[in-house]
Amino acid sequence: MEATKNRNIYAFGLGTVGRDMVYTMVSMYLIFYLTDILRVSSASLWWINGIILVSRIFDALNDPIMGVIVDNTDTKYGKFKPWIAVGALASGLVTILLFTDFGLEGTSFVFLFGLLYLLWGIAFTTNDISYWSMLPALSMDQKEREKIGSFAKICANIGLFTVVAGLVPLTSLLGERLGSMEQAYTAFTIILVLIMWVGQSITLFGVREKRDLFKREERTTLKGMFRAIIENDQLLYTAIAMSLFMIGYVTTTSFGLYFFKYAYGDEGMYSIFAIILGISQIGALIVFPLFSKAFNRRTLYTAATVLVIAGYLIFFFSPMNMLFIGLAGILMFLGQAFIQILMLMFLADTVEYGQWKLGKRNESVTFSLQPLINKMGGAVSSGIVGATVIISGINDATSAADVSSGGLLIMKFAMLILPLLFILASYLIYRYKYKIDSTMYKQILADLQERGDIILDK
Repeated sequence: MEATKNRNIYAFGLGTVGRDMVYTMVSMYLIFYLTDILRVSSASLWWINGIILVSRIFDALNDPIMGVIVDNTDTKYGKFKPWIAVGALASGLVTILLFTDFGLEGTSFVFLFGLLYLLWGIAFTTNDISYWSMLPALSMDQKEREKIGSFAKICANIGLFTVVAGLVPLTSLLGERLGSMEQAYTAFTIILVLIMWVGQSITLFGVREKRDLFKREERTTLKGMFRAIIENDQLLYTAIAMSLFMIGYVTTTSFGLYFFKYAYGDEGMYSIFAIILGISQIGALIVFPLFSKAFNRRTLYTAATVLVIAGYLIFFFSPMNMLFIGLAGILMFLGQAFIQILMLMFLADTVEYGQWKLGKRNESVTFSLQPLINKMGGAVSSGIVGATVIISGINDATSAADVSSGGLLIMKFAMLILPLLFILASYLIYRYKYKIDSTMYKQILADLQERGDIILDK
C-alpha cells in the first residue's frame, strides 16, 4: 500500500515537468517570439492578439465537453491514460510547428498561426484535463492529496523555471551554432517536447489508479455536464477565484523578459532572476506539507496573499536595483507557490462535494475547468501584454534606449498593478464564498461512504 502511494506521488509528478516546459514556452514566450524573433509587424500583431483571445475563449468553452468525453471513457487502461497519451503526442507536434519559421508574412502568416494556435489549445487541453483529473482518483485523503499535488507542482515549477532561466542563454548558444535565432527557437522547442514525452511516459506506465474505490456511475450527458458545473457552487467559486489569480500571475510572468530587456536594461539578468525565483517557489512547495500540518488552509492562504501584496508593491516602487527587485520577486513567488497548491486542493475537494451534493463524481468535468481557467487567464494576459507592448512602443524598439519613460511606466502598471488587483479579487472571493474546510470534508466522506458511493477502507 505504502509502495503504491509513493509510486503514484513520483510517477504522477514527474509527468508534468516537460508538460509545463511546453506550456511555459507557449503561454509566456510565444508573443516574445513573434515580436522580437520573427519581428511581426504591429498590424499583424493586432490580428494575432485577437486570434489568441478568440481561440482561447472558444477552446475554453469546449473544455467541459472534453471532460465529459474523459468521464465517459471506459477502457482497460482506464479513462484518463488514453487521452493523456493522445494529448501529449498531438500538443507536442503542434508546439514545434508554432515555433517554426515558415517564411510567411501578412495574411498567410496570420491564417497559419491562427490554425496552429487553435489546434494547440485543443490538443493540450486533451492532455491537461485527463492528467489533472486523475489526481482525485489517486486518493481521497486530504493530506495525501497535498503530498501528490505538492510534488506535482514542484515538478511543474522545475519545468517552468528551467525554461525561464534557460531560454536566453540556450537559445543564444543554439543561435550561434545554427546560424539564426529562428532555428534556435525551433530546436529549443523540440528539446522541450521530447522531455515532455519522456515525462508523460513515466506517468502512463508508472501510475496505479484505485478504480475499485468508486461505484460504477451512469454516463455523463451534456445536461449532466452543465448540472455538474452550475449546481456545484463550490466549484464555481473556486473557478472564478482561480481565473482571477491566473490572469494576474500569468500577466506578471509574461512581462518578465520585456522588463529586463527594456526597463532594467540587461536581458541577461533575466535568467539569474528566474533562477532565484524558481528556487524560492520550489522551496515553498517543498515545505508546504509541513506548514499544512501546523496551520489550516485559510490561514495559509491569507498569509500567502500578504506576501504577494508586499512583493508587488516593493517591485513597483523599487529602483532598478536587483537587491529590491530580487526581494520583491521572492516575496511574490513564495506566496504564489502556496496559493497555487491550495487552489489545486480546493478544486480536488469539490469533486467529492459535487458527488455528495449531486450524486456523481465527474472528476474530468470538474478538472476541465482548470484548463478553461488557464486559457481564459492566458487569453486575458496575452491581450494585456500584446496591447501593452504596442501602446508603450516596445514592439517598435530594439533596445531600452528606444522606449520612453512613459512607455516603461505603462508596462510597469500593466505588469504589476493590474495583476495585483486581480489577485486581491481572487482572495476575497475565496475568503467569503469557499466553505469546504477539513471538518466539512470529513463529513462529506462519511456521508458518501454511508450511501455506498465510496469505499474508504481499501
